Amino acid sequence: MHKDHTTQAKPKKDEREEVLKEIRQLENRQKILENKRHNEERKARTRRLIERGAILEGVFPLAPDLPGVEVKAFLIALSHLPGAAELAEKLPKSGEKP
Repeated sequence: MHKDHTTQAKPKKDEREEVLKEIRQLENRQKILENKRHNEERKARTRRLIERGAILEGVFPLAPDLPGVEVKAFLIALSHLPGAAELAEKLPKSGEKP
């Protein structure tokens, strides 16, 4: 009888180790996918910022020569001009198609 108990315990231990190994593999796969998603989001944001910066420089040729603080102040001043708020309201929200 003692032998049967030992024989049953070993397969259960092996099965448990296999399940734990599979769990670790799945956790690692999840981390890899999360890192990939994060990198894709970061690249998309970087691209968006570069594109918008290029548009700003194209519309306002002096922008490349101004420090960031002055560009920000300039854009804030533009946002306070009459009609700016109404124009901004008409713009599509982030994620919406124009």
